[in-house]
Parts: sequence; structure tokens; C-alpha cells
Amino acid sequence: MLRYKINILEELKRAGYSSYRMRQEKVLAESTLQRLRSGNIAITLESLGVICDILHCQPGDLVEWVENE
Repeated sequence: MLRYKINILEELKRAGYSSYRMRQEKVLAESTLQRLRSGNIAITLESLGVICDILHCQPGDLVEWVENE
């Protein structure tokens, strides 16, 4: 299964992108923000790309695959 390696919303906030700013500037959809809050890994590749652009990172820095227990 896939899981987040970091708290993406916290890292976005450190980069100057609060949830409010992302909604106002339409950086990420509210549904994507809700998924990130809940830890749901099902976000689009487009959203993942936006996050990587903001955080200057690769997708592998954000998510990892772990074997089911």
C-alpha cells in the first residue's frame, strides 16, 4: 500500500501555502485538501505535480510503498 512519508499540509504551510491561500488561489481543490487532511493517498497526478512544484521535490519524497501486514 502507499502512504505519505511527510505531513504534506504542514510542509505546504511552511512554504507559505496555507489551506486558505490554496483555496483562494485555486492551487489545489478542496477535495484534494480534504484527502490530504485525512491521509487518503488517492490524489491525482496533477495535484501531486503541483505539490512537488511548490515543495521542490520528487513524488518519492512524499509517498512510499509499504507491504501490507
